[in-house]
Amino acid sequence: MESGKDKRNSIVIALIFAFVGGMIGSGVMYHSLSDDVQALSSQVDSIENRQQNIYVNDTGVAFESIFNRTGKSVVYLNTEDSRASGFVYSKNGYIVTNQHVVEGSSEIEVSFTDGDTKRAEIVGQDPYTDLAVLKVDKSGLKPLNFSDSTKVRVGQTAIAIGNPFGLDSSMTQGIISQTGRSITVEGGFSIRNVIQTDAAINPGNSGGPLLNREGEVVGVNTAIETQSGGFQGVGFAIPANTVKRVIPELIEEGEYEHPWIGVRGRDVTPGIAEEMNLENSSGFLVLEVVNGSPAAEAGLQPSTTTAEIEGNEVLVGGDVIVGMNGERMRGIEDILEFLALQTNVGDEVTMEIIRDGERVQTNLTLQPRP
Repeated sequence: MESGKDKRNSIVIALIFAFVGGMIGSGVMYHSLSDDVQALSSQVDSIENRQQNIYVNDTGVAFESIFNRTGKSVVYLNTEDSRASGFVYSKNGYIVTNQHVVEGSSEIEVSFTDGDTKRAEIVGQDPYTDLAVLKVDKSGLKPLNFSDSTKVRVGQTAIAIGNPFGLDSSMTQGIISQTGRSITVEGGFSIRNVIQTDAAINPGNSGGPLLNREGEVVGVNTAIETQSGGFQGVGFAIPANTVKRVIPELIEEGEYEHPWIGVRGRDVTPGIAEEMNLENSSGFLVLEVVNGSPAAEAGLQPSTTTAEIEGNEVLVGGDVIVGMNGERMRGIEDILEFLALQTNVGDEVTMEIIRDGERVQTNLTLQPRP
């Protein structure tokens, strides 16, 4: 059996003969044989190194390194009602976790991997993104780095660190199984662009980080889909870009103001499009405009008539929102995503609507969600 070195030399020799034979056949020879040997040997080294890197990254070595770099930044939260997770956001003692973990709590303890436990105060919380910020008095903290969650792709590695069932500093790994999910929160509103993962997330993991292979936070673990109370292969994390937008406001103001239009409605269906003579079944049909809302001030018109579609009485005839600031809005999901990720309270947006069969534009100034 050939040794690794002998096998490598055989590859180099075979490549040389192939190269030299080809050059002789063409009647051209520009380099010395020793130069060719050196060049081809370098190519083999490069191939072997790439193969070795792939092999190393597919073992537990990389995961151990990630845990060693990030594990001390993940904390254990203990409240009157629950045990959960969080992680260090800044050197001066700010801790990120879920809002549902600390809601209604008057006493919160934060435990660190060095054995130290500190009392924490709630600095700010936002139920509409399920995020909260705590403050502890402790030095030597190492904050985690955040990724750009718009670059998260299905199939990428996902790593969760937290305290499931009170088992502190537990690490699990899986993949990103989907992006762009929605989670409904209080008031019927939803959290946008939620990341789905099959990395095991159980009760107690809430508020802990979901990491990529660089050890960067791609999301904050917040919920699981379960019928038994335990993990069943589907977990959800608030995306890092949402965290980066919300947390600074929670630290500064104690709350986060979400932009609001003030309409209720439904996505256009083929039946509605046919009834209203629309070119295609795309857009958001305004059924109701809230009094005093930005939509009311901008003059948006709700549906006022009904039609029978597929045996049901359906409201029709209102404005159909099809664009905002030049971006196409196919329905309510696009509108909510645009508002959550691209706008702030006080921004003026240009809405493109279809009214009585014609496309018109109107400007609207966003207000905070009541």
